[in-house]
Amino acid sequence: MTASSTRRTTASRSRIAAVGAIAVAGALLLTGCGDQTKSDDSDTAETSAAPLADKLPKAIRDKGVIKVGSDINYAPVEFRDDSGKTVGIDPDVAAALGKQLGVKFEFQNGTFDALIGGLAAKRYDVAMSAMTDTKDRQEGVDSETGKKVGAGVDFVDYFTAGVSLYTNKGDDQGIKTWDDLCGKTMAVQRNTFSHDLAKDQAKKCTDDGKKALKIEDFATNPEAETRMRSKGADVVSADFPIAAYSTKNAGGGKHFEIVGDQVEAGPYGIAVAKDNTELRDALQAAVNAIIKNGEYEKIVKKWGVEDGAVTESKINGGS
Repeated sequence: MTASSTRRTTASRSRIAAVGAIAVAGALLLTGCGDQTKSDDSDTAETSAAPLADKLPKAIRDKGVIKVGSDINYAPVEFRDDSGKTVGIDPDVAAALGKQLGVKFEFQNGTFDALIGGLAAKRYDVAMSAMTDTKDRQEGVDSETGKKVGAGVDFVDYFTAGVSLYTNKGDDQGIKTWDDLCGKTMAVQRNTFSHDLAKDQAKKCTDDGKKALKIEDFATNPEAETRMRSKGADVVSADFPIAAYSTKNAGGGKHFEIVGDQVEAGPYGIAVAKDNTELRDALQAAVNAIIKNGEYEKIVKKWGVEDGAVTESKINGGS
C-alpha cells in the first residue's frame, strides 16, 4: 500500500538531537564491522559454536554464507568507507546475526529498486538495505498502480525510522511541512518509501488546487543530493538516519539542513522470499538474541540512532 497522505508525526526533536552522535560515529567508520571475510577454519569453528545455527536451512548452513542484496550507497545504513570496506548499521547488525547463526553475511551491491527482483531470481538469500516493511512489498503489489507484480516477501523487522526533508543549507525554501512542497521540485531515490510519500503529496497538491509538486527520481540518494546541490531541485526526502548523516557530514556540515519534522515512522525489515520460512524464522530468532545479549544496543549507540531501536523483532509488522 502506498503511504497515506495523512501523515503521523514522530518524536523528531529527540531524534534530531541524535544527529551529533551520528557525526561522532563517522570517526569510527574505519573500525566498522562490515567486513565479513573469515577463513574456512574460523567459519567451521564459528558454526559449531553458534547457538542458533541449527535453525538455518541446511543448504545455507552447509555453505556458511547468507548472500545479502543491498544498495551500498546509503550512509549511515550501508556504504563504503575510504578503504572500500562495506560499513554501516546494516553490516554491523548482520555481523552480530552471523555470530548467532554461524554464517557470514556477504553484502552484494545492487540498485534499490531491483533488490526484491534479485531476491525472487535467487541472486540473494535476503535483501537488507534500509528497506521499509510495507503491506505492498509483503503482497507483491506495485504501490503506484495497485496491481500485483510479484509474489511478495516476508520481513524480519529490526529497526524503526521516519522520513525527513532536507534542503541546501540556508535555503529552506520556506518548507516546514509536506504541504509546503506544492510548487517545489523534489529529488528522491527511486522506489523508496520517500518516493511513495512524494507521489502521494503531489496528488494532494493537485487535488487541493495548489501548484504542482515536481518529482525527479534517481537510482541513488547521493544523485538526488547532487541534483539539489546544483539547484536543480529544492528539497530531498530520505529516511531520517540518512538525512541526519548527510546534514552533519556533507561538506563538513555546510551543505544541507533538515527542515520540519519526521513523518511516517515505520519498520526496516530484512526481506526474505515467501517460501523461505525457515530462514525467516532463524533471522527473527537471531535479531531477538542480539537484542537480549546487548549487541544490538551497542550498534545503535555507535551510530547514534538509539531512537530507532526496537525491543523485539516482528514478522511483517509494517502496514
